[in-house]
Amino acid sequence: MGLFQKAVETYDSFIQQAGHITEGEEPLAPCFHTLTRADLDITVGSDGAFISASAVDKTESKIIIPVTEESARRTSHPCAHPLSDQLKYLASYDKKRHEDYLKQLTDWSNSPYTHPKLAPILRYIQGDTILTDLLRANLIKINEHSLPVKDDLLVRWRVIGLGKDLDGPCWTDRSLFEAFRKYIVHCKMTACPVLCMIEGTLSTPAEKHPKGVVPFHGNAKLISDNDKDNFTFRGRFVTSQQAATVGYEASQKAHNALRWLVANQKVSFGGRTFLCWCPQGMVIPKPHNPLMPQHQQSQSVKPSDYQRLLKEALEGWKNSLHAIHPQAVIAVFDAATSGRLSLTYYNELQAFDFVNRLYQWDRICCWTFQNIGVNSPSLWQIINCAFGTERSAGNAPQLETDDRVLRQQMQRLLACRIEQAHIPSDVVQLLVQRASTPQSYTPKTREKILFTACAVIRKFHYDRTKEEWGMALEPQKKDRSYQYGRLLAVLEKAERDTYRDNEEREPNAIRMQSVFSQRPQRTARTIWEQVKKAYYPRLKPASRAFYEKLLCEILDIISEFPDEQQNRPLSDSYLLGYYLQRNSLYAKRENHTENNKEES
Repeated sequence: MGLFQKAVETYDSFIQQAGHITEGEEPLAPCFHTLTRADLDITVGSDGAFISASAVDKTESKIIIPVTEESARRTSHPCAHPLSDQLKYLASYDKKRHEDYLKQLTDWSNSPYTHPKLAPILRYIQGDTILTDLLRANLIKINEHSLPVKDDLLVRWRVIGLGKDLDGPCWTDRSLFEAFRKYIVHCKMTACPVLCMIEGTLSTPAEKHPKGVVPFHGNAKLISDNDKDNFTFRGRFVTSQQAATVGYEASQKAHNALRWLVANQKVSFGGRTFLCWCPQGMVIPKPHNPLMPQHQQSQSVKPSDYQRLLKEALEGWKNSLHAIHPQAVIAVFDAATSGRLSLTYYNELQAFDFVNRLYQWDRICCWTFQNIGVNSPSLWQIINCAFGTERSAGNAPQLETDDRVLRQQMQRLLACRIEQAHIPSDVVQLLVQRASTPQSYTPKTREKILFTACAVIRKFHYDRTKEEWGMALEPQKKDRSYQYGRLLAVLEKAERDTYRDNEEREPNAIRMQSVFSQRPQRTARTIWEQVKKAYYPRLKPASRAFYEKLLCEILDIISEFPDEQQNRPLSDSYLLGYYLQRNSLYAKRENHTENNKEES
């Protein structure tokens, strides 16, 4: 019940916004109301006379309408809404539906909780001229049986002539919403109260629960008890009430709050809905994104600057959480069938702990990337780089992951980040494998994969040994794989230095990188022989001397390791050495070019 308790808490925190329309946002529906799209707009006078009608623009937002416990979950079974409904309920040609609608509206209109707008609408419906009026307005078409071709068009109401304070649309009238709420509470007073397991109080039980929390799974429900045959309640209970009892108003609050949160704050990955919010109403960061977005970074952020900026981002988020004991709730929804909505992941924690855990992840899972500097890859980027397939998207190829894989892996990594668990080793292995086969991808994609792999490798080692691998080159590091990575970078750069500016041919080091990662000593010798024979003579004497000295330094460190280890497959740390050595070489070239320009 944790999800529903936090949803009710959220509704109570935002109760003043219930029924309030805000441009660009889906409104929070009051209790016993729902959101839907209207097709037709009908205006009637205070005496029930028809004034005008018009079609509703399809781009308009959803409207708020009153619903009963039965009508809120109707499918093909006839069950009228009390006010706004479809033509087949408002016109008299479908007797059963029409009588049901008239009864609903009449009972509300004749109750102590009526509203001035109800009587004019009721009189108009009783006059049974709605089809004629809409036909004259050229808003509907009828068939040879004088029936509307489309009878599922939903009508919304306006009433004028009641006075300045009452005239206007029904779907924005908060006094009308409150009247219906009181009317429903009054009608439910005869029911025997039960213990509501959400609020912990005695209240009127909910017999049926709303659907449509996640619009993508419109008919799927979080609470359902309609399995009356075969596996009824899995043999544990005789009736659904023995499993759980939920108050009607608590159910309405929880479902309306969740529907509102999903509509305005959800993020979808592979058809699965991810939701993160603060019940107290504070804005909190999205857990699938870095705590410090790239647009907040200055250019070429250094490791020391990154830690400072990340710390400032953490303090900024904490300062914005000014509520008393603010919380963070993370929920993930999916539907295995059309009628059941599953809660596939749920967690709640203090908001300060939440942002601190995001900070701890980003502090370690980061790496330097091209001209951006140090950055932390998003969870979406990690998944795409590990599992995605490169596909053309105009002039910029993109990595795309199958929806089934995307939603499973996103939830998996999300749980790791929030719960401070170790990053999965299979994800690391996939990234290392892909980063070791650069020819399989376009240059831009391979750089993104290499950056992501290095960030994740850094996190992987920290999770298991608490060792923080530096993001600056360490020439003397006693790690065989790291030094072999440096060697690969030097062999690649030495060959590239002989290329023309517009030459796009791949150097031998890139073409043989996959083999190099498995048999480094033998492959390095092969690459060096090709470079020495075809490219080394083209280098300027100063460049040859530079590379010779650098190669000797690296080989001296590698030679310190036993001979039986030399040709063993490299560990993931070789990518860190390769990346940092390559960056260092290109940085020296840029500095050398700038110095030459200044001298000239």
